[in-house]
Amino acid sequence: MTGSPLADAALFGILGLLVGSFLNVVIHRLPKMMERQWAAECAQYGQDAGLLPEASGAAQPPSAEAFNLWTPRSRCPSCGHGVRWHENIPVLSWLALRGRCSACKARIGLRYPLVELATGALFYFCAQRWGMSAETLLWSGFCAALLSLALIDWDTTLLPDDITLPLLWAGLLGSLLGWTAVPLADAVLGAAAGYLSLWSVYWAFRLATGKEGMGYGDFKLFAALGAWFGWQALVPIILLASVIGAVVGIAMKLSSSLREGKYVPFGPFLAGGGLAALLWGPQRIMQAVLSVFGLA
Repeated sequence: MTGSPLADAALFGILGLLVGSFLNVVIHRLPKMMERQWAAECAQYGQDAGLLPEASGAAQPPSAEAFNLWTPRSRCPSCGHGVRWHENIPVLSWLALRGRCSACKARIGLRYPLVELATGALFYFCAQRWGMSAETLLWSGFCAALLSLALIDWDTTLLPDDITLPLLWAGLLGSLLGWTAVPLADAVLGAAAGYLSLWSVYWAFRLATGKEGMGYGDFKLFAALGAWFGWQALVPIILLASVIGAVVGIAMKLSSSLREGKYVPFGPFLAGGGLAALLWGPQRIMQAVLSVFGLA
């Protein structure tokens, strides 16, 4: 702490830049870690069921390189160049390298510094609002989780339990400890209503069409948002997510940029609704959505 609220918020914003750099690793590696785990479980199931031969002796393949959020060190996907510490400074390294690998000059996506900047800005906002407090740490974690979930879902249509479930429990515990200004009863009802509402929509759509309109990760994410903001915020958040999701989906369809399967993941828009609820509040979101339809 520096004694100055503005300076404290700036320091927290710098922390956010560093966390944003780590979020880029999470967004890239966590889905791959999940896929490796699923492959290992399928192989083990096949061996247990007698569908696959068990590897033994000389026929056993060499152990794969450790792969998690910490190992191996970051490297260029094009040439394998290991990223040195001075090439991994948030935003500044990307600018100094002009968005290219120092070894092979392959392009480094603009999304990397944008994630770092967004995380830094959100951390700064939380510190400005709550000061150097437990609430700031809690809500900064909320922002980091939603950014990660939004981009992972956009890339892979996965919403990992490793993030959604801790996010849900953190919202309930934050309410219990008085760090979210949401009474515990409202948080519990919000979590239950968030999950059951999308679960009901999922099954209604599936029974009517025989297709799956969303995944179970969406239920868990909406439940988490209900825990953080209370059941009263669920309608504004889902309305905003639906309107923006519909606009983006229509735009992508008209531009022929829909991915294979003609779907748009809903998680990024739910996450965006959650961040909007943090920044502007559920009531202002509701007014904005209603004004779009001329009802405000």
